[in-house]
Amino acid sequence: MSARVRILGFGMGPQHVTPEVASALGECDYALAVQKGDEDALLDARRAVCDAHGVELVVVRDPERDRTPGLDRAGYEGAVADWYAARLAAYRAVLEERGGTCAFLVWGDPSLYDGTIRVVGELGVPFDVLPGVSAPQVLAARHAVVLHEVGQPVHVTTARRLRGDVAAGQRNLVVMLTAGVDLDGFEDWHIWWGANLGGTGERLVAGRVGDVVADIEAARVAAKAEAGWVMDLFLLRGPEA
Repeated sequence: MSARVRILGFGMGPQHVTPEVASALGECDYALAVQKGDEDALLDARRAVCDAHGVELVVVRDPERDRTPGLDRAGYEGAVADWYAARLAAYRAVLEERGGTCAFLVWGDPSLYDGTIRVVGELGVPFDVLPGVSAPQVLAARHAVVLHEVGQPVHVTTARRLRGDVAAGQRNLVVMLTAGVDLDGFEDWHIWWGANLGGTGERLVAGRVGDVVADIEAARVAAKAEAGWVMDLFLLRGPEA
């Protein structure tokens, strides 16, 4: 195929598009995105970016994945592999039909918990990557904090891995891919939390976990009620020894 792909991080929305990304997007013939369900906040964000820069957005429907209850590990992995192959085929069909230079717009930055680079790499087309403003950057700016203490590391992880990482000795963590806030046992830690950063329903809470966990839960509900969706993350720091 004669297509070329540009993977462009666009932060949390049009207001975070860098001049470099704006210039690259303006040189693209179209952008390509997948639609996940009838209401897709990330698709809406991509559409807003494309509209702001006068670029056509080509949308393909996300293939259905087998979600049969009770699938064993092999069945689940097979269902995911089939879904992934179907999505690749949908992308490839558009690129083969249209050719030209295509943009893949990535929420936040392509380097953090996003599979676009891997997906495009499997399409076998030339591509490049431009960075975007990441959610941890926006979180730190909103709370006016540094993500790490002087000379100390910050560990970026997921909510699913949080407890294991803490057990392994991590004391300063940016936690992403949350599906709720489970902070039992962290009452004396300090948290800087944010939801829907840079978008509708933005909420911020900070403080000692034991003092603010109820506020976080209420703010998460309010963010979802206002926007119809919620995406949150937090910085969690252990007490001084």
